[in-house]
Parts: sequence; C-alpha cells; structure tokens
Amino acid sequence: MKNGNLIRRCRCTDPKTKKEYGASCPKLKSSCRHGTWSAVQELEPNQNGDRRRFRRGGFETSTKAQEELDKVRALMAIPEEDDAWGKIQISDLLENCVRDKDPVPDYGETRRRFKTGQSLNSKVTVAEWLDTWLAGRKRLRRGGATRYECDIRVHLKPHLGHLRLDKLRVHHIDSMFDAINERNIEVQEQNAQRRVVRDDLKATPNKGAREPRPTPLAACPARRDASLSPDHRPQHAAAYPGHPARRAERRHRPAGDARLQPSGARRVVAGH
Repeated sequence: MKNGNLIRRCRCTDPKTKKEYGASCPKLKSSCRHGTWSAVQELEPNQNGDRRRFRRGGFETSTKAQEELDKVRALMAIPEEDDAWGKIQISDLLENCVRDKDPVPDYGETRRRFKTGQSLNSKVTVAEWLDTWLAGRKRLRRGGATRYECDIRVHLKPHLGHLRLDKLRVHHIDSMFDAINERNIEVQEQNAQRRVVRDDLKATPNKGAREPRPTPLAACPARRDASLSPDHRPQHAAAYPGHPARRAERRHRPAGDARLQPSGARRVVAGH
C-alpha cells in the first residue's frame, strides 16, 4: 500500500498572477491557524490503468485530517496483498465516496460485505440486488426461476425495492407480509361476491332475455297435398274457373265453343 500524506493549504491568491498560492502561501509558515488540512491517499489504478487518488480537505486541524486518512488506509488494508481485484473494488468504493461527497464507509460493515462477497456500494437498492441475485442463479430449473421471478416482481420489488440494501430492516419485511395478507383478504371477498352474482344469474337464466320471435312464413316447410299425385296437381289446379290458365283459355276460345264446367256448374258459351 502506498503511503498517504497530509497537505496544508489556503485559498489566498498571488496579486501578480491572480492564482491561488495553495500549499506555498507565505502565511502558512508564520501562522499555524492559517489554511486547512487535506488527507490524500493514492488508490489502486482502475481497470484501464489510470491513476487515481482519495483527496478530502477542509479539516481545521491535522489531527482530524489524520483520522480521515487512517479510515481510508484501514479500508485499503482489507484485501490480501495478492488480491488485485479486491484492491480495485475498495479503490472504486473510495473513489465513489469522493465523487458523491459521502462519508468514508464504516470499516466493520465494509469488511463484512467484502468477506461475504456482497456489493460494496452502500447505495445499492433491494431491487438492484434482487436482479443481481436472480441473474447469478444459473443452475435453477425453469420452473424454479419462473417462481422466483414472479415473487420478486409481484411482492418483493413493490414493497421493498425502493429501499437501500444496507437500510433494510426486519420491520420492513413485516410490513410487506401484512400488506400481502390484507390484499389476500380483499381478493377472497371479491371472489365471494363474484360467486354470489354468478349463482343469482344461474337461478334466473331468462332474466332480461327477449321473447322468441315468430318464425317467418318463408322459413316454414311447404305442406304437401297427399291426396293428389304430382302428375295430377296441375290439372287439378287448372280445373277451377278462377285459375289464370282457365281465364286465358276463355279469352282465346273461338266463339260458340262451349265446354263443360266442373260438376254443378252451368253450361257456358264462350263469347256470351
């Protein structure tokens, strides 16, 4: 591990160059109360090999700056000497801490997370952690993966997904189960109401139904006259005086031509 150091500097500016003196201000040598202290620690290079460092200033005394530096060095000492990937993870954590202006993470909590293989990012939400957890379960059967995905999507994420993982407590989980039980009771009551309505509809199947319409005449089957054969039906129909064939015959009949009408009718001479 590279050594860190403490730097004392101020915001005074050079009258000639209009630039800050920084650590070379003349007043820093004459007054121990002038300026502020900063803690600086070299971090492990990132995966691209770029140099980076932890730097935090604004401390009124060197003692407070040294305490901050000791916290940083303690975190960097968590991985083993030959654990290059672990050192990069700790350096990533400290770099994010400087960028987001967050306090240095707690040593005990960070060490526990590192040893158990958990994410060192304290801002990871439960929803993000659940996605990572499910993606890492490669050996789950298809049915088991589907069941886990359903439980996460329906229950865990709606109730716990917005919480930070490091802030998750037992009372949050208890509240989730209470909400699930209340929802189950509501579903049971709704199902009971549906069953009552369904039974009422079955008991009155014709309720609200329209009366059947009379069948149109065109849809009725034609009735056959069983007393006459098909060969005799035309002659039988034409035997009546009102039949169209009979009226046409009378119009074209020569004068004086007389024919017998059906029984009971008088003898008629055409043209008279």
